[in-house]
Amino acid sequence: MNLIHKIQIIVAVIGCSLLSNAQQDPNYTFFRYNMNIYNPAYAGSSEATEFSLGIRSQWAGVEGAPESQSAIFGMPLGNNIGIGASILNDKTFIEQQTWMAIDISYSIRLNQEVQLYFGIKGSANSYDANTEGLITYGVGQDATLDNYESRFTPNVGAGAYLKHDRYFVSLSAPRLLTPERLKENNGQVYLGEDRIHAYLSGGYTFLLGRTLDLKTTGMLRYVDASPVSVEFTGVLDFGERFEFGAGYRYNESLSGLVLFNISSGFNLGYAYETSTQKAIDGIDNNTHELFMRLAL
Repeated sequence: MNLIHKIQIIVAVIGCSLLSNAQQDPNYTFFRYNMNIYNPAYAGSSEATEFSLGIRSQWAGVEGAPESQSAIFGMPLGNNIGIGASILNDKTFIEQQTWMAIDISYSIRLNQEVQLYFGIKGSANSYDANTEGLITYGVGQDATLDNYESRFTPNVGAGAYLKHDRYFVSLSAPRLLTPERLKENNGQVYLGEDRIHAYLSGGYTFLLGRTLDLKTTGMLRYVDASPVSVEFTGVLDFGERFEFGAGYRYNESLSGLVLFNISSGFNLGYAYETSTQKAIDGIDNNTHELFMRLAL
């Protein structure tokens, strides 16, 4: 691969990364198991104390391509209160941000089988961008990016979560404020505002046999002035020994995932995602995701 082609790839990565990040937060194939990220009401909804880790890597082989890491904690506290904490780290070619959040939830039992949770999220985000990298690779930039300094901004979010043993419904907006961040339009990078993200999701478990269930999940992501993102997954659960399934994000990607129950309360998972959009020449546009969950 010659130098010019490498530069073309890097410029394409910058543009795609900024554009996708402006439209929506990181997508996780294991989103059903990472609900704390999207909805503070999920905190403490499990009877167990849960801790999970996630790693997501896109465009293998391209230095600086998008990577995400997450660490999530949640536990019930008393009869009606739940607490949670999460840390997300996202890095692209020139951008890096770390998001830290605390969740508090309160539940109301509607009947013997259904509980309704309400949650609030308080968070802070550290955002940095190496704008000198734009100049190095010939990407245009607005004058407002001169002497750009990192930002540390607070935020708040809210959500509701309806839970039954066989189904759930979730509605949330994890970040209601819109801090500044880089955006890209027609090859020109400028300083704009983040957009509010709203999430509506739900799932239903079909009992197929004594040791076989089908877990179906859907998520709708709405971002102001951007196309709506819709995702569906179907997972077969073999008696809580292991799970495997597939997902489809409309007009974006196909994915497959597997989750193993290593021991009681300890799960390891892997997901592979491939884009349904045309790949950038010279870039592996597939995504790898690792997931670990521990329930105590």
